[in-house]
Amino acid sequence: MNPNSLEQSIERHFAAGASAISDPAAMEAFLALRDALERGELRSASPDPAAPTGWRVNAWVKKGILLGFRIGVLQDFPAGALSFVDKHTYPVRHFSANDGIRIVMGGSSIRAGAYIARGVICVPPCYINTGTWVDEGTLVDSHALVGSCAQIGKRVHLSAAAQIGGVLEPINASPVIIEDDVLVGGNCGVYEGTIVRAGAVLAPGTILTRGTPVFDLINGTTIKAATESPLIIPPNAVVVPGSRAVTKGKGHVNSEAWGLSLYAPVIVKYRDEKTDFSTALEDLIR
Repeated sequence: MNPNSLEQSIERHFAAGASAISDPAAMEAFLALRDALERGELRSASPDPAAPTGWRVNAWVKKGILLGFRIGVLQDFPAGALSFVDKHTYPVRHFSANDGIRIVMGGSSIRAGAYIARGVICVPPCYINTGTWVDEGTLVDSHALVGSCAQIGKRVHLSAAAQIGGVLEPINASPVIIEDDVLVGGNCGVYEGTIVRAGAVLAPGTILTRGTPVFDLINGTTIKAATESPLIIPPNAVVVPGSRAVTKGKGHVNSEAWGLSLYAPVIVKYRDEKTDFSTALEDLIR
């Protein structure tokens, strides 16, 4: 099924609502979409230089993913001494050595409909949800999560316990996007459609959301999401967790107040040779 006819079919079955559940053609269209996602032929968001953010959301693909949940039925998935129950349309993916992907022993899970490129390493326990795109040379470390439809570029390092939020709903919303050569430190959280541009470094513990202003000390500016645009971290920015004083109400610093401060991510510099040396990915483990 070519992409144009597949798009039309997905749109039709998605609009059909509950009647699609018993329609074999709906299942056929969904499976074609799921296979195309796993092969990397389709993605929920695509690079687009003409778009304001540089990315285009493919809403019909996200509709197809949601269609899979609608028409799926609960099924038992035995796994040795363990058992799981999930929609039969989204089983765990299986890989072979010919795929060129390392799934290290220990309990990681990659859901059907996720694209994993050659050279990716998944360290247990990690979880990669459906609709995601994980590009070549990326390392997904222990306890890391890649949420539904998130887009992860080439040579990205998702450190231990990094949380990359997915955005499956609303359908038109941009998913979280981590571009090429980004280092995401341990215990970071990137949510609500945030875009992290190529080469950026997020220090451990950095949290980025749509409502989080980021303070750029180098340029003296504050970076915020806009009505039609998510929070966007500039290329090569080095972001660390910081704080800012509360200046209103009881939070204000004086003898009778609480002296509170709020979390505030701060761009302390842009990548230089010293940063490149300290964040270089080790080819030996790849």
